[in-house]
Amino acid sequence: MKNLVVAILFLCGALGSSQWQDKYVAERLVQGQDTLSYRILYPKDFDRDQKYPLVLFLHGAGERGSDNAGQLVHGGELFAMDSLQQRYPAVVIFPQCPKTDYWAQVAVDRQQSPLGLEFQYGAGPTKALEMVMRLLENTLAESYADPDRVYLMGLSMGGMGTFELLARKPETFAAAIPICGGGDPGTVSAYAKKTALWAIHGAQDDVVDPGHSLEMVSALLKAGAHPRFSLYEFANHNSWDPAFADPGLLPWLFAHTRGEP
Repeated sequence: MKNLVVAILFLCGALGSSQWQDKYVAERLVQGQDTLSYRILYPKDFDRDQKYPLVLFLHGAGERGSDNAGQLVHGGELFAMDSLQQRYPAVVIFPQCPKTDYWAQVAVDRQQSPLGLEFQYGAGPTKALEMVMRLLENTLAESYADPDRVYLMGLSMGGMGTFELLARKPETFAAAIPICGGGDPGTVSAYAKKTALWAIHGAQDDVVDPGHSLEMVSALLKAGAHPRFSLYEFANHNSWDPAFADPGLLPWLFAHTRGEP
């Protein structure tokens, strides 16, 4: 546990005085009456004539809003580290979900602990997730985006959005990392053998039951996939902290190419 704390402090302190947030360009996607705010990080010495991996990161419910900044709280600094940008030059996008919306189509019972979750993909994507899909399509149309190296990550609400986005765009992602999320296990066959997946959860999570990740991993195994699964016995809902401190997290993610899960 001591080593974990040291690793987290190192990650947090590495860019403490460098204004890492300024590396992310603030943008907005406007579609009719709807607006999706997002931050985008470009590689150093960005060249539009080169092809770069694309990372889409979906934040949790606590970071919803309209300030176009809160979504960077968890994960933003990790991707902005100079050493990681040099090792993994990539375009990284952090959209921000409005306060009144949700990344996943799910009925949430907040009277329960952990939360009661009923996934309802059949109702169609939420407006927020629909906007994310439009943003993803627009970005993939850019000359610099490598369609074979598109990666997806999300935590909590964003972990749920990760599972749902995989189901709705099963041909798109080379690899995905849903953290403390959940989803509809009946939909995994669409992407089970197309996308490498690493599910992460805390065994003591009292917000999103770790059983949701277990259920998704079990469904993936039955569908013939070979997912990686990390269940941190010491972690509560903030399992993203040990996940981000794992030196193997990003090497695993960037090692994958579409069609080779």
